[in-house]
Amino acid sequence: MGEKKGFFSRLARGLSKTRENIVNGIDSIFKGFSSIDDDFYEELEEILIMGDIGIKTTSVIMDRLKQQVDAQKIREPEACRNLLISIIKEIMKMPEDAYRFEEGPSVVLAVGVNGVGKTTSIGKLASRLKDDGKKVMLAAADTFRAAATEQLQEWAQRAGVDIVTAGTGADPAAVIYDAIASAKSKQADILLADTAGRLHNKKNLMQELAKINRIISTEYPEAEKEVLLVLDASLGQNSLVQAKEFSQVTHLTGIILTKLDGTSKGGIAVAIQSEMNIPVKYIGVGETVEDLEKFDPDEFVEALFDWSKA
Repeated sequence: MGEKKGFFSRLARGLSKTRENIVNGIDSIFKGFSSIDDDFYEELEEILIMGDIGIKTTSVIMDRLKQQVDAQKIREPEACRNLLISIIKEIMKMPEDAYRFEEGPSVVLAVGVNGVGKTTSIGKLASRLKDDGKKVMLAAADTFRAAATEQLQEWAQRAGVDIVTAGTGADPAAVIYDAIASAKSKQADILLADTAGRLHNKKNLMQELAKINRIISTEYPEAEKEVLLVLDASLGQNSLVQAKEFSQVTHLTGIILTKLDGTSKGGIAVAIQSEMNIPVKYIGVGETVEDLEKFDPDEFVEALFDWSKA
């Protein structure tokens, strides 16, 4: 419980800039308006858009808010606050089977552009899963960059897990093939694979991921397959653009949202969930292994809106 509470306070601290961005404005609206009218809604809408929740998602939130305000005959702006929070919580709701892959056997592909913290996130996730008693293996299938393989090897050593690697320029699908054979023989629960992060040549990436997916389906049909997109929260709406681009090249099952600490754009988590219908499954709020945690929507929204939790 202490560890969970510790992460919550780190999350609340990490979201402080986003909270300042959104909550200050919302508080002044709730306190500054004496009635719920078009001006009130307009100001509230503007604050949510500025908090990187985005135009599309803000429209969804505002429509639901107006419906519920009318249905419940709410007159006081202050009474809208909890309504707004519960609507955002509902949007962020996780599917029941979000973490089924953690039970194993599973193959988890991590995708994302370079510089978003992809390799680091995979390393942290490997440590996390191993600490949960899972037998984890890593596959360095980003053979495009030698640095990615070296970095992942360091994480494998730190986490005390096996890793399958190949030389720079090797066929990533061949690395996955070898890693699957190794994972099966060593009875690993979870095989975590790093993949190349380039999006400028979508056709190549699409072919590469299609080939990897074929190998997983053929060689390891019994494994649960998970594709996690790693996004940098500080990029705000650009993260949403990346999510849309990657969803065109492969079927995404979840998001790892990194660098939530130190950004005012944490509202992007709400936008991704709402617009893409892809759940945020893990979030990073710092540099240490402990700072990557499973995403808890209720906790996130509480930390986002409640000053007393900071």
